[in-house]
Amino acid sequence: MSSAIVVGATGILGREIVLQLGKSPDKWPTIYALSRSKKGDFPPTVRQTSIDLTGSTTEMAQNLQGVTAEYVFFAAYLQKDTEQANWDVNGDMLQNFLNALETTGAASSLKRIVLVTGCKQYGVHLGPVKNPMLETDPWLRGGGDRTSFPPNFYYRQQDIVRDFCETKEVGWTVTYANDVVGFARGNFMNLATSVGIYAAVEKELGHDLVFPGSERFYSGFDSLTDAGLHARFCEWAALEPRAAGEAFNVVNGDVESWQNLWPRVAERFGMMVKPDQFVAGYGGESSSSQLADVAPLSVFAEKAGLEGRVVPGRLEQRVDLVKWSQREDVRKAWDSLTTREGLDKKAFEEATWSFLGFVLGRAYDLVVSMSKARALGWTGYKDTWTAISDVFDKLEEAKVLPKTR
Repeated sequence: MSSAIVVGATGILGREIVLQLGKSPDKWPTIYALSRSKKGDFPPTVRQTSIDLTGSTTEMAQNLQGVTAEYVFFAAYLQKDTEQANWDVNGDMLQNFLNALETTGAASSLKRIVLVTGCKQYGVHLGPVKNPMLETDPWLRGGGDRTSFPPNFYYRQQDIVRDFCETKEVGWTVTYANDVVGFARGNFMNLATSVGIYAAVEKELGHDLVFPGSERFYSGFDSLTDAGLHARFCEWAALEPRAAGEAFNVVNGDVESWQNLWPRVAERFGMMVKPDQFVAGYGGESSSSQLADVAPLSVFAEKAGLEGRVVPGRLEQRVDLVKWSQREDVRKAWDSLTTREGLDKKAFEEATWSFLGFVLGRAYDLVVSMSKARALGWTGYKDTWTAISDVFDKLEEAKVLPKTR
């Protein structure tokens, strides 16, 4: 029998880790679910504890009195306006939490820390990357010129975990998820929720469904992560001896394209994709901008024979979703829809339109390899459309989306 602490337990990935461990009370009789506020419909083996990760080590240690476990799953994350701010706050949260475990004496019981991160590891937010992305790819700390890339807080977090575990003789494992599909009540920073609300409102307006992102990305390739599959991987990795001291990509196992997924979204909502959705101009809401000055692929340019061929990435939005969300007709359509269907009105405001616009607007491919985990025996797989459809089902049950079936 094992015990666990899940930090960030009500987030899109942390919630699923709690639920996954909660399925096996004989294996995980004690699970501590830590979050800023006590919320979440969890199994009886779960003990919910409130903690402010932005507090000091001393403050956290007070909240962690009596909390001890063999395994820690750290899935907490705070989004800030700059990469330096992300580096500071997310690194400090992890460091102070680990220090608090040492203060309370809980660190002496640890066997493994699983750190949940993502494919920002490879610079997917900065521009074109080397495909497929492999765990052995170099960290983007420079690129010849060490000022080429902004701070990456995942690097700081991994350094913190490794240093802590080496001094305590504790195992560690890191996961890299990408474009997560999942459900978390009150947390709509994920693809399925925002896509679903966008489609529901466009249908209410009587429109065909227009892909709001990049035409290049629409016909390109993406690798997505189902939150439930990621949770199963985390449990496997925590208990797998060969996963100690390793980082792993965690995606569904298929490689998808929005040219395949988008018509399925339309069909789900009883709509059609606008046949000429990529003709010039659409509603006066399109936008285009350059991402970082240096693309991550530039690090591999010389070795791969691409010298002089790597250009900065662009963010291309056929429909600027932030502007779209502020339109009067859109807001009226949502009000009408929520009144008629009895939906959660605040869901629209909690949806992160800039996040969805960014994810769908990247004008380059994102292919993530699962070979490393497969070689160690991981066989988990989730069809990406099934993952999205399953979340739509949950959102309908939660009254975030109207019933489509």
